[in-house]
Amino acid sequence: MQPSTLIDRRQLIVSPEIIRIVKHAGVAMPAPEDAEAFGPFFDRFGDARVVLLDEATHGTAEFYRARAATTRRLIEKHGFTIVALALARRRYGCLTPWQDDPTRYGYEATFGGEDCEKEAVEQLVALLARRIEYMRRDGDDFLDAEQNARVVRSAEEYYRIMYRGSRELGNVRDRHMFETLRAALARRGTTAKAVVWAHNSHVGNAAATAMGWAGEFNIGELCRTALAEKSVSIGFGTDRGTVAAAPDWGHPVEFKSVLPARHDGYEHLFRKTGLARSLTDWRGHDRPDLIDALTGPLLERAIGVVYRPDTEFLSHYFEAALAEQFDAFVWFEETHAVKPLPGPLEPGMPDIYPSGV
Repeated sequence: MQPSTLIDRRQLIVSPEIIRIVKHAGVAMPAPEDAEAFGPFFDRFGDARVVLLDEATHGTAEFYRARAATTRRLIEKHGFTIVALALARRRYGCLTPWQDDPTRYGYEATFGGEDCEKEAVEQLVALLARRIEYMRRDGDDFLDAEQNARVVRSAEEYYRIMYRGSRELGNVRDRHMFETLRAALARRGTTAKAVVWAHNSHVGNAAATAMGWAGEFNIGELCRTALAEKSVSIGFGTDRGTVAAAPDWGHPVEFKSVLPARHDGYEHLFRKTGLARSLTDWRGHDRPDLIDALTGPLLERAIGVVYRPDTEFLSHYFEAALAEQFDAFVWFEETHAVKPLPGPLEPGMPDIYPSGV
């Protein structure tokens, strides 16, 4: 029996010629701790209106340092004025009984209990109907209030459909993230420029991944559709090291070892280049050999707030065409876990670890 085309392609992608192409295209970079040296490598993206910066894991220090250095450079040298993380706040009275267990709200609303859809929609409609009046009083306060209303509306829908098992669940979240970004850009005018921080499952073009092939979309795909070449999505990846993640949902964070990447994935390909840190940019149409080398499809790893190394293949790998998913890729051969800030939270402060915003 002949092996599948996919297996053939995976074997081909790590051939010496493919490795040579990827290595030649990679630009070696300093450590992100040296922000003054690291940041200028991203000047090439300064003409974009939106730059989406990925993280392959939520709990990796190098990813946060790299994004901070890049964002600082884009703000100081290229006129970026918005940094978007799409963090939701739990508000509004109808949802208060479920604020500590929002998934229970989804269960109650789906199986005959009370739901808050009417209240969430009415609040947003009323707020938008008086948009002009509120903006005359205080535009920034209105923007905050409007966005909080959108958060509640999206959150209510998100948890209500959670028990339907629909792909629309992820689409609701990313549609909200995109609408948040679009509202922030519109508020600040046609010259506004934004940096977006999110996981690779959000900022990479979903149409080039298994999630897109299954009918889902994300903020990266929506930005690409709306802004074309004015949207730049930059992926991040690592081979091994440590990560801050929980063993399961609801469990406390642990510092866990990240397994070396699988041989049939993009991380293994970048590891074989021998570059400890690199930036690879394939925008434009002058590198067909590189684009072909990074089209795959191959496996790609994603680690969120949970990391299960014992079931890593099933829990954390998905198929993707990297050259279509991102416009560029930042590589770290070895990375380290983020460390929590010392001291307890102040009363009333949200626990947003590891984002640290």
